[in-house]
Amino acid sequence: MDITVKEQLLAWAEEDYRKFSAALIPNINNVLGVRLPHLRKLAKTIAKGDWQHYLEHAESEYFEEIMLQGMVIGYIQADIGKVLPYIADFVPKMDNWSVCDSFCIGLKITKTNKDTMWDFLQPYLVSDKEYEIRFGVVMLLDYYIEEGYIHRVLRLLDETDRSSYYVKMAVAWAISICYVKLPEITQAYLESSSLDDFTYNKALQKIIESYRVDPETKNRIRGMKRKR
Repeated sequence: MDITVKEQLLAWAEEDYRKFSAALIPNINNVLGVRLPHLRKLAKTIAKGDWQHYLEHAESEYFEEIMLQGMVIGYIQADIGKVLPYIADFVPKMDNWSVCDSFCIGLKITKTNKDTMWDFLQPYLVSDKEYEIRFGVVMLLDYYIEEGYIHRVLRLLDETDRSSYYVKMAVAWAISICYVKLPEITQAYLESSSLDDFTYNKALQKIIESYRVDPETKNRIRGMKRKR
């Protein structure tokens, strides 16, 4: 008899790795301890087969089961119109930064469907749910920090509801990437933004930590920090 997905994940689970992973994601308690290369390999296999049946019947008891579903969606070879409903069904399952960020970086279909995905993301950026907003923000930083979108991206980051921690951190991260890629435009934005002090200062910190920013610029950025 064929082994089920859950049985395979349980067979791969490692207690030491479970403790390590759980410590990085403090707000969940359903980690098995399966290493990501195992999940990616399984996801690729599922995506080459009857992925629709899998996604429509997949269980979400464990962190790795949810992570796997996100990876499968990322590996699907299909028209964007066929994939978007599965993305929409998956987003509400995200309850931690790890699944969110992994899911976003896996959605490579965005690269060849920029305008369609841009429109799809807009409702998430004005959501009142922490991980729906983070999903939208991380998608922006992964795929839209370029000249054709930068002004719209910065405006959305400025307007996003930043009342929750993981959204603030994502916005700060996104702004730091904007600065690294398009420093002059982002510098002008920082001088007139309506960012809260925490997000603003965290963005500066991330810019300073970047190895792609020169020492002289880092010193200038340090001088921009807001005093609390």
